[in-house]
Amino acid sequence: MTITLAERPARLRADLVTLDERFGAVARGDEYVERLYDGGRWLEGPVYSPAWRCLLFSDIPNDRMLRWDEVSGAVSVFRQPAGYTNGNTLDASGRLISCEQGNRRVTRTEVDGSITVLASHLDGKRLNSPNDVVVRRDGSIWFTDPPYGITSNYEGHAAEQEIAGCHVYRLSTDGELTVVADDFIRPNGLAFSLDETRLYVVDTPARHIRRFDVKDDGRLAGGDVFALCEAGMFDGIRLDAAGRIWAATHDGVQCFDPDGTLIGKLLFPDVVSNLCFGGPKRNRLFVTATTSVYSWLLTTDGAPQPYDRG
Repeated sequence: MTITLAERPARLRADLVTLDERFGAVARGDEYVERLYDGGRWLEGPVYSPAWRCLLFSDIPNDRMLRWDEVSGAVSVFRQPAGYTNGNTLDASGRLISCEQGNRRVTRTEVDGSITVLASHLDGKRLNSPNDVVVRRDGSIWFTDPPYGITSNYEGHAAEQEIAGCHVYRLSTDGELTVVADDFIRPNGLAFSLDETRLYVVDTPARHIRRFDVKDDGRLAGGDVFALCEAGMFDGIRLDAAGRIWAATHDGVQCFDPDGTLIGKLLFPDVVSNLCFGGPKRNRLFVTATTSVYSWLLTTDGAPQPYDRG
């Protein structure tokens, strides 16, 4: 089923705010931001698939995943029901890794379309509602597990929390699930540094991003606050090819230098939930913001992805 674009402007002038001169070299691109879709309820989890030449994203309350085709520009339903899927990423083979809030599990979509459950329990107890996910070069899968999918029926199924706390997890290639950070209120977006020696993790209610050192054995150390949010709260985060951190906030996308300085913003009319870089050259920024999906072609490339190393 193909979905048509709602009657809102298809293009918006790129509204850039420069806070540091270093943003000038980054914030160059199209004069306009494109609205690709405007028919969601709360859109999340964008991931670009180079093999399919499409953007996949989640419409959580409507329990569906949608697909924007890069060639035709059409938006269609990719999966419904979708387990109230939130965050998505790709592994080194280009397979889709998803956080299913409603089903309280992390899954992989195989090349034949079948779904493999990767993680659903810790010590016999159900996970809360996996939220966002990244894949490391060694094949391990890292994800956050706040309770948004079980606190009500809006983004999942109201249920009791079985695990005390909301943690960050590491799933090894042999299937071992380990808690790597247990001192968060509600962990959310996460991303590795370019050399994968650091992990950035959002704690949404705390309104900050923390930065951890990643040890050779996969354990985390440190965890100091890297950046504070001055526009609502942080949600999803991604890195560009220079190691800058791009963060979803209530006023748009904020860009941080690796030293923690907020250097600039790309403002949007809607609350931004998440983002990713994509396109054939990884120089197209895709943004999910409340009911809409936007894209902006810029002169900065996104960080290399797992499938680039596979």
